[in-house]
Amino acid sequence: MADFLRKVGEKETRKIRAQRRVIQTVWMGFGMMGLVGWAVAVPTLLGTALGLWLDKHYPGIHSWTLTLLIIGLSTGCLNAWYWIDKEGKKISDELEENDD
Repeated sequence: MADFLRKVGEKETRKIRAQRRVIQTVWMGFGMMGLVGWAVAVPTLLGTALGLWLDKHYPGIHSWTLTLLIIGLSTGCLNAWYWIDKEGKKISDELEENDD
């Protein structure tokens, strides 16, 4: 009987954890989308703004705006990749910890 009660208790604990994780995962997903969006948008906009300023004050044959827009976008994508990779590893570690 004690073995049965222990198994039921373990299943209930896992069920409660899973329900909490679903709510946290949804909000984490929204937060991650916002983080990724800002991580890409901010460097892109900063690069574009700097490029516009350089084109206005130091015109040349090549467009500073286009060059810095591409550099800002690339930097933003690398930044977003870093955050997604970091969160993925964190989630993976939590799942391994819960399985033990």
